Amino acid sequence: MDRFEAMRVFVAVVDAGSFVGASDALPMSRAAVSRHVAELESHLGVRLLNRTTRRLSLTPEGEVFHLRCKEVLTTVDEAEAEITSRSGEAAGLLRINAPFTFGLLHLAPLWAAFMDSHPRVMLDVTLSDRVVDLVDEGFDMAVRIARLPDSSLVSRQIASTRLVLCASPAYLRRHGTPRHPAELADHQVVAYSLFSMGDHWGFTGPDGPVTVKVSPRMRSNNGDTCRTAALRHQGIVLQPSFLVGTDLQAGALVELMPAFKSIELGVYVVYPSRKFISPKVRLMIDFLADAFSMQAWPTQRQREGAGTPRERVTSRGRSS
Repeated sequence: MDRFEAMRVFVAVVDAGSFVGASDALPMSRAAVSRHVAELESHLGVRLLNRTTRRLSLTPEGEVFHLRCKEVLTTVDEAEAEITSRSGEAAGLLRINAPFTFGLLHLAPLWAAFMDSHPRVMLDVTLSDRVVDLVDEGFDMAVRIARLPDSSLVSRQIASTRLVLCASPAYLRRHGTPRHPAELADHQVVAYSLFSMGDHWGFTGPDGPVTVKVSPRMRSNNGDTCRTAALRHQGIVLQPSFLVGTDLQAGALVELMPAFKSIELGVYVVYPSRKFISPKVRLMIDFLADAFSMQAWPTQRQREGAGTPRERVTSRGRSS
């Protein structure tokens, strides 16, 4: 009996919840899957799985053994990744998750250059504003824009962006220009519904922190929708500079109350916490860090005869 192979099959059965599911995942015939598990139980002298016509469940011994098998298999994967990474060979499928709008605006133009440089890597890019579970959902890495909380993931900051309060000139002509965050309570607001701060928008001004409760006329879980509503003169938005920077530079939107700063967010690459990562993941991290090292998203209108005031986007190789 190949004990390592039997352990791999046993873990696949538990993860899939059935012999049929493990057979499809490996791939291997159902008879071979059953044989590996039976031989493993015979070798150990214990039953690992309770079998019924409808479901499988782990015995107490099976729970302990399953945990140990996962640890062994992970260690082997890490050892293989370390050796492979030394060869520098990048190949295989690379699954990436990224926020929808940022992915369209700033990542989509980059993929061709990466694929040209690494023809053996196949990209599978999923855009979603939902925070995915990298391990459970099978992603190799993700790009996230946040004040990143502590987690079991490893992260590297590749850029930063700040939330900018802005509106169209036409809206401001009709409704007036607010001079203090407290005045936002009396204005039409288009709110991004996934903000953790909800309807309590926070700023840091000359005299310290200020929070105001807004009453949105419209909400959306998509930044592009909020931006479009602002461009159509429907209200004030609080959106990241990577999204509204070109509108501000062109004068289609106007930054409000620049003395009152909102949240600054990091643009991070995150990946499962492993000591050794595959060459394709490492190369993509370095590629994105290099691509954004000179990136700047403007927050003010281009002045005739003057340079564009720009917010410097930092690229820091920090892991947490």
